[in-house]
Amino acid sequence: MNPLRKKRLIIILAILVGVGAAVGLALSALQQNINLFYTPTQIANGEAPLDTRIRAGGMVEKGSLQRSGDSLDVKFVVTDFQKSVTVSYRGILPDLFREGQGIVALGKLNAEGVVVADEVLAKHDEKYMPPEVTKALKESGQSAPTPAKEG
Repeated sequence: MNPLRKKRLIIILAILVGVGAAVGLALSALQQNINLFYTPTQIANGEAPLDTRIRAGGMVEKGSLQRSGDSLDVKFVVTDFQKSVTVSYRGILPDLFREGQGIVALGKLNAEGVVVADEVLAKHDEKYMPPEVTKALKESGQSAPTPAKEG
């Protein structure tokens, strides 16, 4: 083989290996950081992975909020009106968090079926509901409850 061709072939192979490695690393990083959304029904049916960061959302059941007296631990139940899942959270809940309203919790599902959240997102006005929650409620045949007007 001609030395010039051999040199070109080595350069082309090195470029292909470099591009392949870069694509592989990028895909690996994206796969580890993906947060898939699961409804309470999907979580209860075992479709959500354990010990993997997920987003779980639905309506907070009225009367389900339990606060710890001596820490920032909070437990509440999220439902899509078919099934429910318990969410455990340590921290300060958003100001707009209320029972009977839509939320999205980011965290990991443990072996007991409890979502251990490290972040809770609440709606920002009376008409807003997270798109995933709206879609999940529509798929379950429910509609989001309309908020009561104050005043």
